[in-house]
Amino acid sequence: MQAITISQPGGPEVLKTEERPIPKPAPGEVLIKVAAAGVNRPDIAQRKGLYAPPPGASDIPGLEIAGTITELGEGVKRWKIGDQICGLVTGGGYAAYCTVPEGQCLPIPKGLSFTEAASLPETFFTVWSNVFDRAKLVKGETLLVHGGTSGIGVTAIQMAKAMGCDVYVTAGSDEKCRFCLELGATRAINYKTENFREVIKEITNGKGIDVILDMVGGDYTPDNIRSLAFDGRLVVISSLKGKEGTIDLSLITHKRLTVTGSALRARDTGFKSAIAQNLEKTIWPLLASGQIKPVIYKTFPFEQVADAHRLMESSEHIGKIVLTIK
Repeated sequence: MQAITISQPGGPEVLKTEERPIPKPAPGEVLIKVAAAGVNRPDIAQRKGLYAPPPGASDIPGLEIAGTITELGEGVKRWKIGDQICGLVTGGGYAAYCTVPEGQCLPIPKGLSFTEAASLPETFFTVWSNVFDRAKLVKGETLLVHGGTSGIGVTAIQMAKAMGCDVYVTAGSDEKCRFCLELGATRAINYKTENFREVIKEITNGKGIDVILDMVGGDYTPDNIRSLAFDGRLVVISSLKGKEGTIDLSLITHKRLTVTGSALRARDTGFKSAIAQNLEKTIWPLLASGQIKPVIYKTFPFEQVADAHRLMESSEHIGKIVLTIK
């Protein structure tokens, strides 16, 4: 089969097409003929040599796919050959075939294409795990999302809005802010022209935000802490502006704050399967009804993967970038 490999750590040019054996599904896994694969920030980090696959995972990049089941591993119960699914993987998504633990597969929501379905798993699993499981966001609370037009951002806006929450976001242009508002955000803050902490203080009448989903880190950290309400929760999932940030510990004790974070890729199959069950029960019907929609900025043919990575690194995109495989 054809697969995209990383010849050495570096820029997009190190991504190469290579012939690899078709993987065999282990017990509890299914083999997917991949039709589309999502492109995500962790893929960029892996290409640069900054995010190694967990032990036992494929060295081929790619964390989410959609396609058709062509083979069943021993003990697979739910799925059959010919089923069309999307799935979260620990690696191997940039390939013509990929194995997936059966619990990490989800049916493609009614009316969605392979391309749309491939844009779902990585961000939907991440948002559910961090915003609803770890931070315990509930109806009537407020959520602030940094990077509102990222794949994570467009997912978090729609999921939290559907759950009855007010969503605030930061984004890097007026155009991106307008898009977030159209998607359901209550207020979008252009971080290039506004200070998000000051805006949050004003629009919440000094109360602050219940949950902040942060993928920025660095110098955003102190303002995140100051922007939280009493009993607020800060969830850190990346640190694009730096891994070090200053925290006023007295604010944590005074406001009873929770600071947490997670990385999903290395978690075990049982953990990810539980997320899949919650998504299928709670969110998948909203995708089928159109209340929540995939947001795809651009698709690239498999062989143009380097261009897809360049676009991701430019941060010009709004929503997801997806590779299509013939």
